[in-house]
Amino acid sequence: MISLGALFLSAFGAATLLPLQSEAVLVGLLLRDPDAWLLLLLVATFGNVLGSVVNWLLGRAIERLRDRRWFPFSATQLQRAQCHYQRWGQWSLLLSWVPVIGDPLTLVAGILREPFWRFVLLVTLAKAGRYWVLILITLGWFHTG
Repeated sequence: MISLGALFLSAFGAATLLPLQSEAVLVGLLLRDPDAWLLLLLVATFGNVLGSVVNWLLGRAIERLRDRRWFPFSATQLQRAQCHYQRWGQWSLLLSWVPVIGDPLTLVAGILREPFWRFVLLVTLAKAGRYWVLILITLGWFHTG
């Protein structure tokens, strides 16, 4: 149970703007108990998506502050970004699993008011897909059963 908690926390933290990794924890637990792959997939995905939801919420909160003098983006910059995001932005959330660019994408989705249901759907597909591929690779390379 402690191991699942560690996996959840590492996946959650990795999805926020913190520089954390969850893949090593997942692979380590998978090598210890390959039959638990589905539970590990679910816990890692849930933690990672929940961390992305935190980013989306931060983006929503930041958006409310855009009229402040110290806000880092002008109204013109936000409008331009919104136009680009509305053109193909929602699909960019399928890249939310990519290191370095994925976490900021989830923050921008909140700033640009991506509907929550669509945000969660696309981010869940991306995050679960990444962990699924990692599980398949790990079991294929290291599991002899």
